[in-house]
Amino acid sequence: MEAPLTSPEEELYNKRNRIRIAVSLFYFCQGLAFASWASRIPIIKERLHLTEGQLGTILLMLPVGQLVTMALSGRLVTTYGSAKVLRIVVIIYAMILCMIGFTRNAWELGAILFLFGVLGNMSNIAVNTQGVAVEKIFKKSIMSSFHGAWSIAGFTGALIGLLTMNISIDTIPHFLIILVLVILNTLVNYKYLVPGKAQQTKKTSFFSKPESSLVQLGIIGFFSMATEGAMFDWSGVYFKEIVHAPQQFVIVGYASFMIMMALGRFIGDFVISKIGRRRTLQISGVLMFVGMMTSVIFPHFYICTLAFMMVGLGVACNVPTVYSVAGQNKKVPSGVALAMVSSISFLGFLMGPPLIGYIAELSSLRYSYGLFAFFGIMMFIMSTKLRIFREIK
Repeated sequence: MEAPLTSPEEELYNKRNRIRIAVSLFYFCQGLAFASWASRIPIIKERLHLTEGQLGTILLMLPVGQLVTMALSGRLVTTYGSAKVLRIVVIIYAMILCMIGFTRNAWELGAILFLFGVLGNMSNIAVNTQGVAVEKIFKKSIMSSFHGAWSIAGFTGALIGLLTMNISIDTIPHFLIILVLVILNTLVNYKYLVPGKAQQTKKTSFFSKPESSLVQLGIIGFFSMATEGAMFDWSGVYFKEIVHAPQQFVIVGYASFMIMMALGRFIGDFVISKIGRRRTLQISGVLMFVGMMTSVIFPHFYICTLAFMMVGLGVACNVPTVYSVAGQNKKVPSGVALAMVSSISFLGFLMGPPLIGYIAELSSLRYSYGLFAFFGIMMFIMSTKLRIFREIK
């Protein structure tokens, strides 16, 4: 028999659906800001006369900003609470997005992207802490729906980017529109965020005696997130320079990828319940390989659009799946297990886009996508051999 709810807990429980909507909209706003930047990368690259290698180096500044402020972001959320931090940093995040539109050279873009990474990381930790708090209110897993809202935002951001480019709206007013939307959402929904401060966690030696299965799960996540990051930052450039899509349609590749990734996340729980986690990861790896390789062999508009859709489905369920399996590890506390797996996985998201740029500089963007196709094969092999997937359906 469950313990009776206290008055504050009862109030939160009674408002749980409205709270869930509010937190989903904050996920949406964060995804919208990031997608708006991604949708304009080809235009900004052309305006600043950047080579693939230069763009790859500049793109590295964003994950560097995220990486160097991991500890600071966690401390801010712990000290001041995720609700207070989120309603401030999400607006600053959108303001820095607007600053990207004012950059006039590579150095300025790199510096602003560093700040964009810093604020993006703070916003990410704060909104995911809110997601965990809402799960506790509902007493069931609803995190995938929040990440689905982020993915829908990515598609929406791509559509807004396509619309603004087709009606000749420049980058600066485009990003100002996003800032206004983020401010309006914050004003309407901040009062429905879950109050309180993040709880202190017991200090643990982060990398002491790493469990081998967790390292392998992290590597699977690395392959998926490296591909995901490459698609976020380079799909528009690929459609422009390899597919030779018309200027107003270069964003179609990014949009096709994002919409299928969002769909995959919303149907992922159902699929896993039917065929299991191991089979889901195997199929995902095959989809990643076939989609990426098809775009390399047949760089034509319609074929690449379908290929990028396959990649979107391929990456959709991988990270939620490895996180879920890591949380069931019997030898390591779930918090430590998830931190280890997410750290290795996130490294792929950090390194994928710059790696694409460096390979493209040495050979071509087309060949770099061919190399990334084999990440899907590696993921298939590892998920097949990893014993934990045979033990956990």
